[in-house]
Amino acid sequence: MFDEASPPPGPDPEARRRDQQDYVLRTVEERGVRLIRLWFTDVLGRHKSVAISPAELEAVFLEGLQFDGSAIDGFSRVQESDVLARPDASTFELLPWADPDEPSGTIFCDITSLDGTPFEGDPRQVLRRNLERARAAGFEMFCAPEVEFFYFADGGPEPVPLDRASYFDLTTTDVASDLRKQTLHMLEALSIPVEYSFHEDSPSQHEIDLQYTDALTMADSIMTLRLAVKKIAMDRGVYATFMPKPLNGVQGSGMHTHLSLFRDGDNAFHDADAADGLSDVARSFIAGLLHHAREVTAVTNQLVNSYKRINEGYEAPRYVSWARDNRSALVRVPIPKPGKVDSTRVEYRALDPACNPYLAFSVLLAAGLRGVEQGMELPAEARVNLYDLSRGEQRDLGVENLPVDLAEALDEMEASTLVRDALGDHIFEWFLRNKRAEWSEYQRQVTPFELETYLPNW
Repeated sequence: MFDEASPPPGPDPEARRRDQQDYVLRTVEERGVRLIRLWFTDVLGRHKSVAISPAELEAVFLEGLQFDGSAIDGFSRVQESDVLARPDASTFELLPWADPDEPSGTIFCDITSLDGTPFEGDPRQVLRRNLERARAAGFEMFCAPEVEFFYFADGGPEPVPLDRASYFDLTTTDVASDLRKQTLHMLEALSIPVEYSFHEDSPSQHEIDLQYTDALTMADSIMTLRLAVKKIAMDRGVYATFMPKPLNGVQGSGMHTHLSLFRDGDNAFHDADAADGLSDVARSFIAGLLHHAREVTAVTNQLVNSYKRINEGYEAPRYVSWARDNRSALVRVPIPKPGKVDSTRVEYRALDPACNPYLAFSVLLAAGLRGVEQGMELPAEARVNLYDLSRGEQRDLGVENLPVDLAEALDEMEASTLVRDALGDHIFEWFLRNKRAEWSEYQRQVTPFELETYLPNW
């Protein structure tokens, strides 16, 4: 990860956009593409798609595709429903799973209002806006996530693992290795480079680590990865899930994400003169992440189920702290690769793979930048295993807990001006309403635990 400097600035953005559109139109014609799928996400990060014919593509590039936004969760209200999907030509790819006799292409879209202004309910536009703020301060953010997921025999209410293998196992018990191999080939065909792939700790749990790139491209890549993993599993008659905690008694699925800021082509987190190699920018960025960690958790961990993973521990962080080698910390600073200063980065370990990556990257960037802007001081490193300490000992060290459930996380988010500013009023308010309703519905459910524990005794 983070082996090379960020790419140099390109030509004029408008000229580059026209060149990219011309390239796509030529490719569609030369390859005989029969269908173009326009992709975007709703506020919760669920994949949305609308298909158009190649004959319509040039007009859609120029004018956008108008549709009823009130039908998409978190988009428009009925009285202000219509929006435009505007394809980002730089994201065009041929779909490798399409029928060879009927080639199809796909393009991610930005959603705008009818007057062409960025639509405030579009998560991709939210990330664009936060990245522009970073650029105004001289920074580009790069990311590299470690995406974990499970394969099960089907999608029923009782998950049935495909194997009993464990971390890095390469045996006949890892029956899903061929699924991973096919997924890697699919991602390669979609121009998404993979750094590592292996069996994770839990039965039937797997991990795919993506090679670092800019934050917007990475958010698109995560959306595509989730679709590809599920598609290949479905074709083989099994079920893939990015649910954070589907099994009791074993670790859940996280999405530890490596982050770094670049400035003028150089890694802004590295300082050759510092004893630990960390620049003041890096130290303040980490301080910002820690200071705002409780506020952003509802976005980085948006499901009721997300907190089952966090509370059970294992390699899921429960405490707001940082360290170099301590995996009980929320933020870890991995040792850079020898001789490669551009690999200096921080690893945020709370994220899970059910998040909306556009919104999650937005709030992490906003939190880190707030730390840089305010010159926040980095607290002491957590050099002990925080799980071994009593709550009193943790308080003595100044260590806070992450929220223990979605309700607490939403309370923290609601009071946060940083999260409101990062997401914008539209998504901020809708997200709170939707997630409050989800928590309320969960609270009304009688669970198997309650029946097994209380029914025989009361």
